Amino acid sequence: MFVMGNLLVALAKVLGLVLNIFMWIIIARAVLSWVSPDPYNPIVRFIHGVTEPVLSQFRRRLPLVFGGIDLAPLVVLLLIIFLETFVVGSLLQMAAGLH
Repeated sequence: MFVMGNLLVALAKVLGLVLNIFMWIIIARAVLSWVSPDPYNPIVRFIHGVTEPVLSQFRRRLPLVFGGIDLAPLVVLLLIIFLETFVVGSLLQMAAGLH
């Protein structure tokens, strides 16, 4: 059973890392919205390309603009924190039970 426990630990760590990286990309997108970056810059295009599918889903379903401020990144950040706490934490606890 230790193999299954190690698999769950590895899955939890990878998922936590992916969520953490995506959280920083969302933060970078929010910071970029405060300035006017070159839209043809490859880094800016990458950040927009990675985050827009997720943010557009939230914008379409929820009215997240308040006073001209887009709150979709904040909601996505809260969801990422929830997933890191709940899903990654649950996977680690399940793995600990298998060791």
